[in-house]
Order: sequence, then structure tokens, then C-alpha cells
Amino acid sequence: MSASQDCRRYLVDIDSNSTPQLFTDCLVIGGGIAGLRAAIEAAQKCSVILLCKDSLENSNTWKAQGGIASVLTGEDNFESHIEDTLNAGCGINDLNIVDMVIRQGPELIKQLLDWGTEFDIENNHIATTFEGGHRYSRVAHAHGDETGKIIAQTLIEKVKQNNNIKIIENFYTIDLLTNSDNKCVGVVGQNSRSRQIIWAPNTILATGGAGRLYRETTNPEVATGDGIAMAWRAGAVLTDLEFMQFHPTTLYVAGASRALITEALRGEGAVLVDCKGKAFMPDYHPDAELAPRDIVSRAILSQMLKTKSTHVFLDVRKFEKEHFAKRFPTISELCRSFDIDTTKDLIPVRPSAHYMVGGVETDTNAATSVTSLYACGEIAATGLHGANRLGSNSLLEGLVFGKIAGNNAAEDIKKITSYTKRTNIEYHITPSDRTRLDTEDVTNSLRALMWRNVGITRSKKPLTEAQEIITFWHRYVMDKVFDSRTGWQCQNMLTDALLMAQAAEKRRESRGVHFRSDYPLKNDQKFKKHILISR
Repeated sequence: MSASQDCRRYLVDIDSNSTPQLFTDCLVIGGGIAGLRAAIEAAQKCSVILLCKDSLENSNTWKAQGGIASVLTGEDNFESHIEDTLNAGCGINDLNIVDMVIRQGPELIKQLLDWGTEFDIENNHIATTFEGGHRYSRVAHAHGDETGKIIAQTLIEKVKQNNNIKIIENFYTIDLLTNSDNKCVGVVGQNSRSRQIIWAPNTILATGGAGRLYRETTNPEVATGDGIAMAWRAGAVLTDLEFMQFHPTTLYVAGASRALITEALRGEGAVLVDCKGKAFMPDYHPDAELAPRDIVSRAILSQMLKTKSTHVFLDVRKFEKEHFAKRFPTISELCRSFDIDTTKDLIPVRPSAHYMVGGVETDTNAATSVTSLYACGEIAATGLHGANRLGSNSLLEGLVFGKIAGNNAAEDIKKITSYTKRTNIEYHITPSDRTRLDTEDVTNSLRALMWRNVGITRSKKPLTEAQEIITFWHRYVMDKVFDSRTGWQCQNMLTDALLMAQAAEKRRESRGVHFRSDYPLKNDQKFKKHILISR
């Protein structure tokens, strides 16, 4: 579908003749698992600049608890992991991509182990556990529930040791720069002091997800979907934006920010109960707590409505206290901080926005529709997940496609006999005469609207209302020239939100994480396909 938003090409004035500039062979935007792995791979063949919106320690990867899924035991096999991924994806995965990613998993996890990643070990092998949707124990974990953090630390150390990689933290990338041939030639952004242009013959987008578009989310503050909006303005094809995955279990304490309660708990025997103590998941799916995430999230929402409660509970009282503290140290400390005794008390939980399944469409080489622009990780729609991501396949995808993107970007540079490092770009905007806007208020209102109208359960009237309200906000926010991160971020979030609401309205069926109460059944005849969005 063609999205006709009234939005200028760039968010800021650009004059390449008067703006400070840097040059590199390969530019990587994002410091999660995909961006770090891409930088490491590309740096084997060329110079790399790695840009990070905040610090390298502030990413969805760092916060990932459960683990990384791969075939690591003798009882497991590639075919079953492939089938489980396809079942979760509800018929619109790319089989070739699924096969490729899953088969590369064991080798890349072994590489992480060789690089010093401290995976939990049992009987001289990497320890694994069950998660919903997996038929075998295949989720590797590290330091109990600190898997993402431990993997990220390994990759960050590897990046810092590489002289070919220059790390720039606290750099807000405002826009991708493209020339008249629609080739990406670099970015314009803001460092701690001033505006800056960074030129590169190849750029890799690894900017992560967009969970902060929702009032209730597991994502850190940096996950505002900047990459999706930047790519859209640059002309990239987007796909599957209606598929936002909601994690079933996040800690619900009124007034506190939502915190992830890993699915691995349910994989190891924790039970969901409602406010009356009833274990309700068997009423919704034969796999009960181990059903796919979309089913568990909707079941919790349904049970909350039935019992007129704001949350349900996770019962972990069966776990011996010392074992629980060792296996799930992050959750154990989190519960302790709220005076929840896991041997006696139930953990209050409810769903929250967790993972952006769709994003910038890529091919098997991680290339986008914009020349010289690659994408990997949560920002990319690779075809692996289909309509619903299988738990712990995200770190796997970031690892595999980070390597692919880094390698192909570097190989492309080797093929170029010569290139002009500098392209004169001038773009000037006539400032609007708006009075000062409270972008924080717009952002908070947007997040509440998305949770209410484009959330776990959707229907035509709320989706139409969401588009009308967001379009109204567009009228007085999108034409304003900001000179701050909060302003640009608000514009990006408004762009993403409208595109997501439009895609959700277009898909008039229920599939995976996208559930329409007015179209509750899957419709393969009309919608066994992807909804593509281009400017």
C-alpha cells in the first residue's frame, strides 16, 4: 500500500558545505546484538563507525532475559525448530530465511562461547530450557536470566578491541542521507555538541524496536522506532507493521514502570492464575502456559475482563528459594525490591508491548530497497518471524543477520573501485509559525492512544479513530522544525504510529499477534500475504 503522509524528506535543514563531517567505509546505526555483530563482521574488511543513540549498554538486547534459541542438544533437530518457527508465524514466514537462520544458529552460538560468553553449562554442554511454542528444550541462557546482557558484554568488548571500529555513543541519528539516485550516502545527526554529517558508501540500520509507542512496554526509553521513520522518509519499503508482539508477563505494580518477567519461568513450571486463584490457561489452549505468546497475551486480557481485574498472577511458589535466586537473579531481585516473597506471594503480571515483528523489508543479503542501505535485528522484516515471533528467536536473528549485513556491506565496498566520499546536499525548510509545542504531552497522549486503539485486540472503529487523531497531531507537529531529540523523536513516533494503524486497518483478519475482534478468523484467501508500505 502507498502511505500518503504529509511529511518532508528531512526533519532538519542540511547544508553539507557548512556542517562538520566524518567519513567511514561502513556506518552501523545501533548498539544491540545485530549492530554489534554487523560492526565486528564489517571491520574484518573495512573501517567502521558504530553509532549509538545512548550508551552501548542501553538496548533491548541488554535487557533480554530468556535466552537465544538454537538446536544444541542431541534430541533436538533443525527440522523441528523450523516447524515450530513456521507454526508460530501463522503461514507467512519465508521458508528459505527460516531454514537459513536456524541452520546457522549452533555455529554462531559456539563462536560466542569461544569469544568468552559465559553461557550456563550443565554436564559440559550449554544448558537449555523450554519456552512456549518450542517442542524441545533449546533456549540457551547465561547467568540465569541475564542472557542478553552477557552476550552484549562479549560483543561490546570485541568491538572495543577492534581498531577498525570507531564507537560514537550519545549520537542521535536524525535522517538517512540519499542522493538523486536514491542511494544512501550517510546520515545527519546530533552529537553532544552540534549537528554532524557522517558519509559512508554503505550504511547498516540496526536501530531496534518501537515498543515505546505504547504506554505499557518492556522496552527501554531509546526504543522509539526512529529507524522505521528514517527508512520510510528515505523511500525504503516497509512491511508487516501491524504485527507488534505483546509479551504476556510483565510485572504490574501501579506507579512502577513495567519490567519483563521472562517466559522461561513458565517453561520451567510457573503457572498463571487469576485474582480468584484459578489456573486459567488450560481453558484457552491445550499447551496452557506453553502456548505461543499471542495466545497467552489474549488469554490474560480475556481473563482480566472476566474477573474485572487489572492483572493476573504468576505462581512461582513451587520453586525452591535458593534455586530461584540462582536461576532467575534479575527477577528475584526485582521481586525483592517490591517486597514480593516468591516462596509465599504471587507475582502480579499483565501483557506489555515487547517486539516489533515487522519493519524495513530486507532480502537474504540484509539489503533494503534503498541502494547501499542494509538492515538487521528488530528494525528489519527479514521473513523469519511471519505474523508472530517464536520466543528467543530474536537474538538468533540479530546474530545471523548482523553477520550477513556486515559481510555484505564490506564486500560491496571491495567491489567499488572508486567512490566520491562527499556528496553536496542542501535542504532548507521554511519554519512554521507554531508557538512552542509540548512534545512530551503529545508523546504521552500518543502512547496511551496506541495502547487503547492499536493494542492486543483491534477493530475498525478504534483503528479509524486512531488514524484520525494521529493525523490531527501530524498537522501541527510534522511541519515544525525542531532542534532537539525530543522533537525529532516525537515526529518519528507519530510517523510510525500512523503507518502501523493504517496497516492494522488494512489487514481485515486475525493472524498471529494481530487480532481483529471484528474479523476473528484467519483469511488465507485474501491475507496470506504481506502488507507493504512505501512512501
